[in-house]
Amino acid sequence: MSNTRRPMAALLTKLVLGAALLGSLSGCVGLVAGGAVASALSAADRRTLGTQTEDNSINVKAELKMNQLTGENGHVNVTSYNRKVLLTGEVRDEAMKQAAEREARAVANVESVINELEIAGPSSYTSRSSDALITTKVKASLVDKKTVSANSFKVTTERGVVYLMGLVTQREGNIAADVAKGVSGVQRVVKIFEYISEEDAKSQQGGSSQASR
Repeated sequence: MSNTRRPMAALLTKLVLGAALLGSLSGCVGLVAGGAVASALSAADRRTLGTQTEDNSINVKAELKMNQLTGENGHVNVTSYNRKVLLTGEVRDEAMKQAAEREARAVANVESVINELEIAGPSSYTSRSSDALITTKVKASLVDKKTVSANSFKVTTERGVVYLMGLVTQREGNIAADVAKGVSGVQRVVKIFEYISEEDAKSQQGGSSQASR
């Protein structure tokens, strides 16, 4: 590994841990520090700034739609990466599952929807807390790996299943999946990547897309 790569890996490790700590903070100090972390991570993202902004907007709009649709009869998480939306969680029946997908597709700038909703009762607080911890562990493990660009991955966990999204090379995708599988509590890993060439990865530019499992 080059000498310039080591400081970056160390910085990202601190940022991931710092972001986790910020979740327990309140008030202006937490907001200011959180903004600094977000800005640093944004600069290392392979998506353009415009796409990152669109993904944030898609998340907000789609989550509002999901809450209106399901009410207390479901629990739907929305993850948007490069305008591709992943739906995870639980819904009452097949009709609600399909309705959730239609609502997500109707949000402006959404290119595709990956519907991983389960027909079941809403998960417990304990289950969701465990999923959040797994996500944090996977992110930290990706940073520690140092042979991949950790901030090129979006990690979502639902009922112990880890979903990996991102603009990555085949090599990076395989490494990340292996890393996630090694984290305690992970039941299964699902890869939903857009694959790019090694050359594009070096230049931080997006390439062709393909989803895999």
